[in-house]
This record gives sequence, C-alpha cells and structure tokens, in this order.
Amino acid sequence: MPELPEVETIKRELESAVLNKKITEIVVNNPKVIKEPKKEDFIKGIKGALIKRILRKGKLLILQLSNLKSLCIHLKLTGQLIYPGQPKFARVSFKLSDGKFLDFRDQRLLGELRLVDDWCQLKFIKELGPEIFALTLEEFKKRLEGKKTKIKILLMDQKFISGIGNLYAAEALFRARIHPERLANTLSDKEIELLFNQIKEVLSEAIKYKGSSVDQYVQLSGQPGDYERYHRVYAREGKPCLVCKSPIKRINLAGRGTYFCPKCQR
Repeated sequence: MPELPEVETIKRELESAVLNKKITEIVVNNPKVIKEPKKEDFIKGIKGALIKRILRKGKLLILQLSNLKSLCIHLKLTGQLIYPGQPKFARVSFKLSDGKFLDFRDQRLLGELRLVDDWCQLKFIKELGPEIFALTLEEFKKRLEGKKTKIKILLMDQKFISGIGNLYAAEALFRARIHPERLANTLSDKEIELLFNQIKEVLSEAIKYKGSSVDQYVQLSGQPGDYERYHRVYAREGKPCLVCKSPIKRINLAGRGTYFCPKCQR
C-alpha cells in the first residue's frame, strides 16, 4: 500500500498539475470504488466545481472543491492517479477544463472515492494518530511509554502514528538497529531518539526520490518512484546486509513480510 512518501509525492504533483482547474465531466466505468454518495449524487456534486486546494492526511488525499465539498481519495493497495489519463483505462475519470483527464485506476478495486461535506468527520480520519513530523522527541517518547506491543507492529498502527506502513517501518528500524520484534517499552531513550530521527530521515529521503514503486504505485505521470534502489532491507531476503554482510531475513509479523538483519538489529 502506498505510504506517506508516495501519497505526498502525488499530492505535490497534483498541486502542480490540476489546481484551479474545473471538473467538467465525470466518467464512471466501475462505480464500486465510489463509497459515498451514490453514483448519481457523486457526479452531480463534483461536476462544474474547481479544484481549489489539495491536502494529505496520513495516506488519504483530499481535493477541496469550490462548492465546499471534498473529494477524498484513498489509493489502498493498487490504486493509481494518472494525469493526463485515458478514461478507458480508469475506474473513474475526471475531465478537466484543460481538456485532459485525471484517471483513478485500480486493478483490484480496493481503492475508495468519497465526496463529503467535511472530510474531518470521516471515522478513520478521527482515529488517525499524528504524523512523525508533527511530533517532538519528547512527545514520541510519551506515546511509546508502557506500550508492550512489538515495535514494528506499533509503527504500522495508524492510530499510533499515521503514514508509516510495512516498508518504511522496516527501513527505519534497520537504520536504528532495532529488531522489529522488540517490545516498544524495552527501548532505551537513546534507541527511541535514534528511531525517531531515522523515521523522519527515511520518509524525507523517500519523498525526495518520489516514493517506492512496489506493488502498483506510480507517480502522477505513470512513471515509477526512484527510492526502491535505496532500500537497505525491504525485499532483500537472503541478500547480504549492507553493513555486516549477514543474510537479510524475512519473517511474518502481523500478517506482513518483515525484513531485518539478525546481526545488526537487536
């Protein structure tokens, strides 16, 4: 699933490509991805509106419209936004006032489109934890206090911290030299500080290189992100650790493939 760097990349690209353009037509090839309202009201509520502002909250994209409604886009596992697109390849496509289309594509139909009056009232938005960039080190420490959850599982919990998923949790833990199965309440202050800094560094680097094109993620142009070549542990099972040369291992943790170095990470 696209994580904070991938969704932030798309958000920035949308700001450059579609801001202040009018949505003149909506082509719906598969209404399953429209979660609310029903198809007819979805089309009626968007057609003719200008895209006035583009926000990101965790992994959610929000296009604020001139009619005070918000188009909320959750890519989930295989969703893509493509501009300029071709409606025949899209689940839903938005024709803009420049004559080009913004496509929402989703091979597995897991993504979600919502048109709402107040995106802040969405249930999963209310439950989101803060992003790491919004926290101080002391606030991060306090959130970890007393947590007996395995640290990687905790980092992927969107109610604890939003925006981090399987990939970037693995990369940050490797850089911080922390085993993914360590219980959060066993981390020392020094380890917490290192982890805090490495999470921010990994996410910032991934944004710089336009995200990681694992699964189906692509940039708005359809081009892959460039951060995959900088991965140090993710999807490197059996390959030598870039620090100690020990083979990278993979285990299942909370149903997700978890990569780590058994020597470097303790």
